[in-house]
Amino acid sequence: MVDLLVVGASFAGLACARAAALAGLRVMVLEKKSSAGAKLHTTGIIVKDAVDTVPWLAEVPPALVRRIDGVRLYSPDMRHVDLHAPGYWFWATDAPALLDWMVDSARASGVEVQLGTLFEQALWMNDRWEIPLTHGPCRGTCISARYIVGADGPHSRVAKALGLSRNTRFLYGVEHEYRGARLAPDFLHCFVDRHLAPGYIGWALDGVGVSQIGLARRMDTQAASALRIDPLLRKIASVVSPGDAPPVAIRAGMIPCGGVLPVVARERALLVGDAAGMVSPVTAGGIHTALQHGERAGEAIARFVRGEVEDPASWFVRSYPRFRLKRALRWAFDHFQSDWMFNRLLGTPQMRRMAELVYFHRKASPLSKG
Repeated sequence: MVDLLVVGASFAGLACARAAALAGLRVMVLEKKSSAGAKLHTTGIIVKDAVDTVPWLAEVPPALVRRIDGVRLYSPDMRHVDLHAPGYWFWATDAPALLDWMVDSARASGVEVQLGTLFEQALWMNDRWEIPLTHGPCRGTCISARYIVGADGPHSRVAKALGLSRNTRFLYGVEHEYRGARLAPDFLHCFVDRHLAPGYIGWALDGVGVSQIGLARRMDTQAASALRIDPLLRKIASVVSPGDAPPVAIRAGMIPCGGVLPVVARERALLVGDAAGMVSPVTAGGIHTALQHGERAGEAIARFVRGEVEDPASWFVRSYPRFRLKRALRWAFDHFQSDWMFNRLLGTPQMRRMAELVYFHRKASPLSKG
């Protein structure tokens, strides 16, 4: 018997579980993978806003992160502008190691994390959720929980089992990791090209121990089979070279891009992170919102269990980001993306303001044209 069951050892799920445990609840996390850091679909970039607002990140071991100070944005004809904002930076992370560290940190805070354990269904009985386990080390047992949180990714089993909304709009992305790649190390390199990455971009960065090169595109029936990284590597060879060795790791997957879903909660249950569609429709970034709202969800559930507030399903989810402007930008990018127009606009004040909104959320310093 637990106060809170969290499904998914994700950024959102672990933040939620840790916050609830620190507030005094008995918390369990179920994760179907044998390691939280295995088979990730994220570049692992964390924005400075997250570091400033999520105290947990202050405890991250320095060896797991590397600071990147600016963005180099390339037009389809490979001209570029450098974007900087005073005092603003990003973290590149060793995402698999970071999530495994977060599991250890959550356990040290009192969370019971069950890896290799699949969630299949939840039944509402006697004023509690009953979750039978038929796979993994705890198979044959049943968890009884006062509250359940789905933080189990874009294809959430919790959302399906509880009749909540599910993601239907996606980007499809692929990323390779290389050792010994050559690129300017202090930038997140972003490549706009409607033919290679319709609806999104290609990217490259010098990360933690490896360089990451990838691209993503608007999802359709041909996306998974048509998306290849070789054309991007050929195009960007003058500024980014992976070297002669093959990639040391390859990841691919779908990223929700439709914004927060319409129904993300019911009595004593709610979704957070990718499961709730809590991903920026423009940048596809979701770690900041996952950590922030996951932590706040854990705190709100703890207050509910203590009898201090009403069920967070009835009020907390109204605080989820709606991404109204970014959804409008996503619609415009989907319908009016033009390589010719981007080539013409690169470096103009209008493009600078748009780039500042997307990357820095505030006014940046003047751009220099490459």
